[in-house]
Amino acid sequence: MSYHSIRPAAPWMDTDGKPIQAHGGSIIFVNNIFYWYGEDKARAVSGTGIWHDGVRLYSSKDLYNWTNEGTICFASENSENPMHPSRIMDRPHILYNNKNRQFVMWLKFAGSKENPQNWQKQYMGVAVSSTITGPFTLIKTFHPLDMNSGDFDLVKNESDGKAYIYFDRVHSEIVCADLTADYTDVTGHYSSHFPLFRPPIAREAPAFFSHNDMLYLFTSGTTGYFPNQSEVACSPMYHGPWTVLGDPHVNDISKSSFCSQISSVFKHPKKKNLYIALADRWLMDLPEGFIEAEDMQSLTKGDTSTAGYVWLPIEFDNGKPIIHWYDEWKTEDFE
Repeated sequence: MSYHSIRPAAPWMDTDGKPIQAHGGSIIFVNNIFYWYGEDKARAVSGTGIWHDGVRLYSSKDLYNWTNEGTICFASENSENPMHPSRIMDRPHILYNNKNRQFVMWLKFAGSKENPQNWQKQYMGVAVSSTITGPFTLIKTFHPLDMNSGDFDLVKNESDGKAYIYFDRVHSEIVCADLTADYTDVTGHYSSHFPLFRPPIAREAPAFFSHNDMLYLFTSGTTGYFPNQSEVACSPMYHGPWTVLGDPHVNDISKSSFCSQISSVFKHPKKKNLYIALADRWLMDLPEGFIEAEDMQSLTKGDTSTAGYVWLPIEFDNGKPIIHWYDEWKTEDFE
């Protein structure tokens, strides 16, 4: 099967004809090749107790057709290891460190041996590899800044190599923290933003990008695997202050981010103005009447093995990023 366009939410197969498994993922451009990586959810079927099967990698020359490069961060058979399939592992992000020529992957973990899918206990892991195709070796797990840390994004300033992490201090606020020079830890310098303190209004799933010297951050509300209304904010500096601009999704009458959750934003390296919001379409309909935090446990259960992808171009309206729905679109349509 060969593709010549991007069709949001349509089934997407790799070059072997198998469903792509790169959920909660991102794209990194290495040696003129696009690499898309994310959670392997092929076995995450309802009732199995399986959350993931490691981090899988795909390669492409055109962003349409993807070759399976295999697992780059493996699940563990040890039930005490946070990479055990029954444990929560989400949203891997990778940065390349030019100084030590190393790829650094951060992962969000949750749960414990006693309660594998306990969303309330959340922390980070760091894995490293000399190549993008791995394998990545998990070198540490920790609570950055001694905080309960959830969804996150990694950011690298290409001009000076300095890096940052944006993560949600679980169901309370978004934190921006400076990374150490090797990208494997935080320095201790941080700032806090968007204090809302409870689901479903607390922000999570930060996705960062920059455009014309302005910094932007997409976030979602906290409703587990069910979609909700996104929000975009802007700032001239990494540590803010941030100005909320509202929902970027244009004519989205469902107020559900086109039934998806943005995981990251990819700036096409060969296009001046092509920014792509990468999103997952997990479970479709938020249960009616969801209000309280104690409902979150039920919102992390469901069959995610067949979740789809919603990739849409980001446009700008007087400095505000906006996202229109397209049934089909091509990168060739952008300069």
